[in-house]
Amino acid sequence: MTTDSAPFHAGIADGPAEGAAIWTGAADGTRLRVGFWPGPDAWGTVLIFPGRTEYIEKYGATARDLAARGLAAVAVDWRGQGLADRPGHDRELGDVASFADYRQDVTAVLAAARGAALPEPFFLLAHSMGGCIGLRALHDRLPVRAAAFSAPMWGIRMTAATRPLAWALSGGATMLGLGLRYAPGTGRRSYVSETGMAGNMLTSDAATFALMQDQLRRHPDLSLGGPSLRWLFAALREMRALRHLPPPALPAFCAIGSDERVVDAGAVQDVMRRWPGGRLEVVPGAQHEILMEREPIRRAFLDEVTALFRAAA
Repeated sequence: MTTDSAPFHAGIADGPAEGAAIWTGAADGTRLRVGFWPGPDAWGTVLIFPGRTEYIEKYGATARDLAARGLAAVAVDWRGQGLADRPGHDRELGDVASFADYRQDVTAVLAAARGAALPEPFFLLAHSMGGCIGLRALHDRLPVRAAAFSAPMWGIRMTAATRPLAWALSGGATMLGLGLRYAPGTGRRSYVSETGMAGNMLTSDAATFALMQDQLRRHPDLSLGGPSLRWLFAALREMRALRHLPPPALPAFCAIGSDERVVDAGAVQDVMRRWPGGRLEVVPGAQHEILMEREPIRRAFLDEVTALFRAAA
């Protein structure tokens, strides 16, 4: 496993001054980028699992707020996004053959955090696709004391009519060797870059949405387009498998916006209803990205997360 210094766009991260990144490798040789914010005198470390299309720098402000609460942070560019290795034929395509591949990434992130001597105990903070990866990691006994989720992707929002079509199209395309085509309604342009503030499904905060757009304008190498059909098929299979497992016996807090339009709120409610000691909060007026929402929403969420982590520590 390599641990060479990696590019880190501090100018767009708005995180603690000591932020830095390294290259590390998954077991299959895929190169990943891991970012660190050590935090002076931290009493624990938060493993941040980003969502699809996201990148380390997007969580700089979250790392800053966690540092103010006494927590170090580490985040990752999952395979296929950010500056991690991407598909050679089309770097804008969000692709993975199987969600089992992300389990290798989790192992690499944990090794990197320990290699950097970040303070334990560890905690999990996972958003969207990162929530799907994170729930699987918890079942794999990820060594964290507690877990917090922001709009976890335990289901993708679809109409009742669309869902069987998504299974049939993505599964059929994958079986026929056509899985590297973009999922319907998506393309090479990133959602943030091609969408205006009005009608966007991510945040109700105009300043934060403009910041995300500016990050991609200044560093287009971080941009990612739509998912492949085989990513969609792999995601559907993984979400179905996870929903059939009993949630782990670990302290957990989950928040989802009342205006959520990306993930399936019903699936999130179902998992959290069965989670022993878990708690779900529906945040009025919030959309998909709780951590990129208006400041009162962000602050309230991180206060809840910090209280959970302190109790578990």
